[in-house]
Amino acid sequence: MPARKEMPSTLQRSPAKARRTWGETHDAAVERYGEGERAHRTAYASLKHSFEKVGDHWEPKDHKGPSDPRSEQRSTAAKRRGQGATAGGVDVDGHTKKELYDRAKQLGIEGRSKMGKVELGQAIARAQRGKG
Repeated sequence: MPARKEMPSTLQRSPAKARRTWGETHDAAVERYGEGERAHRTAYASLKHSFEKVGDHWEPKDHKGPSDPRSEQRSTAAKRRGQGATAGGVDVDGHTKKELYDRAKQLGIEGRSKMGKVELGQAIARAQRGKG
């Protein structure tokens, strides 16, 4: 299975269900589209439907569904072109602004009081990438 060799470290530290979701989707995408960016993008899209990145791993979301404005779009072409804001795996739609603010505060993100929900999610994602 190609997914085992290519599974990101953040998924290796995540629950078995997250690893299965990413792996099964990745392997099916490799069969359909071939190895590469598209298979990874497809696997992450599937993962982000039920999980969100928290620190250096993925945790189940309270509610399944899109995480941010880009995920809500139906057109994959628009997503590939980068249309719509994304929060790098942080579930912006599933959390209140206060919850995101509190997470940003824990991470020591400056300027958080002036940020909107998507900006908070993006700042959290950047801070999490810096940690591991």
